[in-house]
Order: sequence, then C-alpha cells, then structure tokens
Amino acid sequence: MVLLSAPCWLRSRLTDRFWRVQEVLKYARHFRGRKNRCYKLAVRSVRRAFVKSTKARREKKRFLRALWITRIEAASLEHGLKYPAFISNLLKSQVELNRKMIADLAIYEPKTFKSLAALAQRRREEGFLAALGDGKEPEGIFSRIVHHY
Repeated sequence: MVLLSAPCWLRSRLTDRFWRVQEVLKYARHFRGRKNRCYKLAVRSVRRAFVKSTKARREKKRFLRALWITRIEAASLEHGLKYPAFISNLLKSQVELNRKMIADLAIYEPKTFKSLAALAQRRREEGFLAALGDGKEPEGIFSRIVHHY
C-alpha cells in the first residue's frame, strides 16, 4: 500500500469519529470564539442553532401571514372597506384567492385589486344574488357558482 503524503496516511488510520467531529465543526465554522474549534462547545452550539432555525421557519410563516394581512387591510381601507368585511365578502362571492395573492395584487396590480374591492363592496351592499347581477353569466365566462335557494 503506497500513500503519497503523511496526512493521507493519518486519515487512512483514523476511525469514523474524525469525520463525525469534522461534520459538526463544519456547521460551527462561522461561530465566534472557541465554539468553532472545540468539539464539546461546538456540539451544543450547533444543536441550538438547528433548533432555532426550525422554530424560525414556523415564525417566518406567522410573520408573513401578518404582513399580508396588514397590506390587504391598508389597501382595502383605501377603497372604503375594513379587512374583515373585505375578506368575508370575497369568500361569500366565491373568490378563492389566498392572502398572499391578494396582497400581491394590492401592490403590483392596483386596478385588479380595485375590482376585487368593488366586488366585495357590491356583495356587502346588495347580497349574493345582486352580486351576480341578473343571474346570467356574461358570454364566454365559465364559473362554478353554486346557487342557494
């Protein structure tokens, strides 16, 4: 068996423990102090970092939903509707857009959002049958409206 260098010879003699330690230290390289060099300290820090990153992913979902709701509320107030009335009347009008899409429409497509606000306003004022107009769909429009009698 021919080995070209001393480090290759050393690594061939080492067990899996070396690679396990290196795996942990790889995740700890950017830490400050001894946490990025000492295995015992690095294990604790890396475990805590992974736990915090898992919790942060859940927090991110909550934070983004709150951001979307804030944006929708601000945009709907411009059109004279409060957020709960806007969302409930959109649902009653069977507009199935999620909050992320509605918030994007409020920012990037204000005319489309204005038409959604007008639809919600119309539904709020006149009720479900009036929101449909005369009950007939315009030519070339397909919808899945459920009639409640």
